[in-house]
Amino acid sequence: MIGKAYFVDDSDLGKLKVSFWGPFYSSYNIIVLDKKNYSYSMVCGPNKSYLLILAREPHMKESLKLELMNRAKDMGFKTDKMIHVTH
Repeated sequence: MIGKAYFVDDSDLGKLKVSFWGPFYSSYNIIVLDKKNYSYSMVCGPNKSYLLILAREPHMKESLKLELMNRAKDMGFKTDKMIHVTH
């Protein structure tokens, strides 16, 4: 997908507004980032109603996925409701 994004605050903060559908923008907050290799991130909206775990590769090590899921749970996300996509 091709989208548009802009920083809400400073450009060194992971707080953006993103649009994939015309003039409608949504919050895109990077809450966890692999700062060494940029191979994964966790992104949420303005509240805990949605969470994305994103990766550059189609397959993520199960141990890393569990670690990220546990971090999300500790942050208050309902990880038992997550949908896991197979690539």
